[in-house]
Amino acid sequence: MPRFSIIVPSHGVTGRLSQALDSVLAQSFGDFELIPVCDAPDASAADVVAGYAERDSRVAQVHSPPSGGLAGARNSGMRAATGAYLLFLDCDDVLVPGALAALDARLTETGDVDVLYVEHERVPWWEGEPSNPAALLLAKTPAGTFSPAEVPRLTGVQLPAWSAAYRRTFLVEQQLTFPDGHFTDVGFGGLVTLRAEKVAVVHRVVVRHLVRRQGSRLGLPGEHHLELLAQTDLVLTRAAEQGLSDERLGLLFEQLFAAVLKTAAHPRRLPAKRRTYFRLASRLYRRHRPAGYRTPGGSLGVQHRLLATGAYAAFSALRGANQSAAKAAERLPRPRMVRTRLRYARALRRPLDPNLVVYSAYWGRGYACNPAAIHATARELAPHLRAVFLVEPDQAHTVPEDIEYAVIGSAKYWDVLARAKYLVNNANFADAVVKRPGSVHLSTQHGTPLKKMGVDQATYPVVAAATGSFAKLLARVDRWDYNLTSNSHSTQMWERAYPAAHETLEYGYPRNDVYYTATADDVARVRGELGIPEGKTAVLYAPTHRDYRTGFDTGLDLEAFCEEAGEDVVVLLRAHYFYDQGRARGTGRIIDVTAHRSSEDVCLAADALITDYSSIMFDYANLDRPVVVYADDWDVYRETRGVYFDLMETPPGPVARTAGELARVFRDGSYAGEESTAARAVFRERFCQFDDGHAAERVVRRVLLGEPPESIPPVIPLAERVPAPAASTLVRS
Repeated sequence: MPRFSIIVPSHGVTGRLSQALDSVLAQSFGDFELIPVCDAPDASAADVVAGYAERDSRVAQVHSPPSGGLAGARNSGMRAATGAYLLFLDCDDVLVPGALAALDARLTETGDVDVLYVEHERVPWWEGEPSNPAALLLAKTPAGTFSPAEVPRLTGVQLPAWSAAYRRTFLVEQQLTFPDGHFTDVGFGGLVTLRAEKVAVVHRVVVRHLVRRQGSRLGLPGEHHLELLAQTDLVLTRAAEQGLSDERLGLLFEQLFAAVLKTAAHPRRLPAKRRTYFRLASRLYRRHRPAGYRTPGGSLGVQHRLLATGAYAAFSALRGANQSAAKAAERLPRPRMVRTRLRYARALRRPLDPNLVVYSAYWGRGYACNPAAIHATARELAPHLRAVFLVEPDQAHTVPEDIEYAVIGSAKYWDVLARAKYLVNNANFADAVVKRPGSVHLSTQHGTPLKKMGVDQATYPVVAAATGSFAKLLARVDRWDYNLTSNSHSTQMWERAYPAAHETLEYGYPRNDVYYTATADDVARVRGELGIPEGKTAVLYAPTHRDYRTGFDTGLDLEAFCEEAGEDVVVLLRAHYFYDQGRARGTGRIIDVTAHRSSEDVCLAADALITDYSSIMFDYANLDRPVVVYADDWDVYRETRGVYFDLMETPPGPVARTAGELARVFRDGSYAGEESTAARAVFRERFCQFDDGHAAERVVRRVLLGEPPESIPPVIPLAERVPAPAASTLVRS
């Protein structure tokens, strides 16, 4: 029997699951079993856990349906556990180094206890100072073991489940499980402390809780707040049945109703049924108020008295002024110029235009990427919608003649931003843009993340300095209603990089639809436009941006590469869009396609791709054509930029470390050989999950037309998709 069983539910926060699991497996004390609880065998978290289970026999995956919620997941883990003591972690939690060793040492001192309470640290990891709320609750407790009756203020309802270790046989004997529904920690913590006879405390941080920017899901608006009353009723009913002392009962009552009143006074938690909540809470208050209970002083005491008498109107008036002030502050627009600010403020007072869609790509670089692909499909499926693209002044000439646009910073720009029902962007809108109630913001992203993104960049000084304020970045992310992904990897990494309350749409990237809808004629047309000679093998060379360099450097002698690779090879040079200066760099067998407006067209034209660490490899893999990774500075890039996985372990094709190796794989044909094909197949299975030629349709139907999720066309399996044909055969003699 292991000393500890650590139970980790994974629902809803898969992106941080690996951090929680790693923190357990890295413990110096190894006598434990780790029980991740996943929604289903085919859930994204199950794929993550499967890899851990293969590498470590202490990992035992358990399944619990999403309908069971957090309580069901924890209870499923408890039933599977065999350890002497149970610990619970959420995916937002990590065990600090040495945590299990400290628990084992303390339990050796105390002997068997029913509950061992521990301190935990709440870390607002984007900014702010960490806090240790359990330290105050556990202060001045006896040094050894004690009964909860000796410390009446330790009721258990103020401590999360992951702030204690529980003796498994105690829970089984007392038939203690997590109550169904929301606020299950309140019910479980209270019931455990009521039944415990022998407890102890560890005065050190054992669990580090990563606080979500948007707060706990329990703080979101909704009728689930009514369930706090059910948990309160459950604990107080059991306390009365147990004959709890007046002192313990009074403190338990006060702590529970402090939470009830906090919810009743919160302006956003109960947008509907606020009066119902108050009426039920008032009835509950009168039913469970201990005899002789004295209300606290100050404002809290006033709230107690209003709740006891059911005076909803007075209670509502008490919080009304603060709510009005907060709403007024939220409405203030933030453009810099006074005239612009006033104009924008006036526009924000006008009704939203339900048929207006504002698009932007790459901070105003024109008609491109996912926004352009969504717009093209919306023209067919939702012709009643008016579309306006936002562009920088020097890019206005690139917008197709039949596309309406607004120059960034102009009066029209602010007007359409203020009134548009739908706002679609592959990056982010300006800080000054106000998220209006009823508007819908869609983030489409513009690639699959290999390199660290968003707040995950914070620990990389060079990148963090260029990114600027992470608080401002996350304020922009808070405006998103939907975020688009093309594979499960992206879903998990975006969740980590951009934590907010938006909904993830695993629909694929609309810009990649063309890789399955283009024909041989389309490929021939693009090759002609780019000037690729007939019968030549076009190799696209697309290096990524280096944060630690200034200016663009190809990093490769392309003329020498062509000479060594073979006489029929030509190179399509596409620099990162940061370096698009609108002029060609190509000569001879080098064709500079950096300024070409569509990266999708360039990919269609290419017979093979050479890249280093650019996300273009994930998009190009949809074409099922050879990809070669030129990784001459991988170690430097990984250390300075940060990456989410080791590309060298799972590349989409051959890896070349030097210019000579790169030329050799083309000269001998191995770039398109069997090993290359096999590596690409594995890569496509992982990263081409949702791109099937119908991503734009799914987005338009769900976001712009408001169709329910169940009516959206499903993703076509990878084996059934037929990519656009390549221009030439890729097997060399």
